[in-house]
Amino acid sequence: MKTASNVLSGFGTTIFEVMSKLAIEHKAINLGQGFPDEDGPADIRAVAARALEEGPNQYPPMMGVPELRQAVADHDHRFYGISVNWQTDTLVTSGATEALAASLLGLINPGDEVVLFEPLYDCYLPIVKLAGGIPKFVRLDPPNWEIDPDKLRAAFSDKTKLVLMNSPMNPTGKVFSVAELQLLADLVIEHDAYAVCDEVYEHIIFGDKKHVSLLTFPGMGERTVRIASAGKTFSLTGWKVGYLTAAAELIARIAKAHQFLIFTTPPNLQKAVAYGLAKEDDFYDDLRQSMQAKRDVFRSGLERIGFATAPCDGTYFLNADINSIGFTGTDEEFCRLITTEAGVAAVPVSAFYQSAGARQNFARFCFSKREEVLEAAIEKLADFFKPAG
Repeated sequence: MKTASNVLSGFGTTIFEVMSKLAIEHKAINLGQGFPDEDGPADIRAVAARALEEGPNQYPPMMGVPELRQAVADHDHRFYGISVNWQTDTLVTSGATEALAASLLGLINPGDEVVLFEPLYDCYLPIVKLAGGIPKFVRLDPPNWEIDPDKLRAAFSDKTKLVLMNSPMNPTGKVFSVAELQLLADLVIEHDAYAVCDEVYEHIIFGDKKHVSLLTFPGMGERTVRIASAGKTFSLTGWKVGYLTAAAELIARIAKAHQFLIFTTPPNLQKAVAYGLAKEDDFYDDLRQSMQAKRDVFRSGLERIGFATAPCDGTYFLNADINSIGFTGTDEEFCRLITTEAGVAAVPVSAFYQSAGARQNFARFCFSKREEVLEAAIEKLADFFKPAG
């Protein structure tokens, strides 16, 4: 038989699936895949259930139900001072991954160059290649994951169509600084390009860090696509409800791809997310504080064992230096070892790199779990790595 997609055949099973399967086989605590182990707010789930019973349950509008699109516009104005027309400047998708796919397929032509920061989330590169884009990688190295301005400038050319960036960043936990974002904005404008911004962890920020959307920078309003997600904001990852904010012309282009990918998203979930986005500031403060507390519990536990950890200013993820406890193998070998022998699953950070030369001494742990689960994981790791005798 003729071969299938040449693009997708080059990609194996995602590292998340590989490590999750290994965790199940060995009954390990799974701190590899990024999702909470508790469902989101009961009142939001109740709105979804009521909307399901009351209906209608037929196709909602392709762009999204008006209630959610209005709520997205209100949310963006409330948190970022962005003024948009919900009827032309917003779009609802089936998760942030579909939003990314629709954005990239709607904006990229074959041969266009796309600037990507690595380590990068696993779906970015396959979608770029499916769209015919040519990736140009800018590598960020641990432990601080800082942008090298010269490397960033070198990645741009007259063929650059867009830059795809993620802040707060998975898997690094990095929140891009205003200076880094300004440099990025300057280059996007200089090269007449676009920016597609994955901001799904926008409300999971720690300490005195602030999330600043590239959409708010001068000259970027007409060039930037902002993507967010109910899954991360409301701990309802299985709902797969995402939403975009962009200038009307960009939304129109992206919607053309969206209509042929998913077309629409369950109406009851959209209505519940609209309700959730209007929650008081206390909800968003509690989300940030609870996730920060989980981070602190897990980080202090790892450090007691002897691990050095990289800074974590946002997201669900903390990265540990495996060399700091004397492990001399690769990060993949480490993650397989602790999954099968210690009973705790993590993900090797090198799996998020594509270009050569990536360091292989960091493992990513997900801490968006109940505190007792995190403490049990620390106990297992401490017992496994305790000095002999």
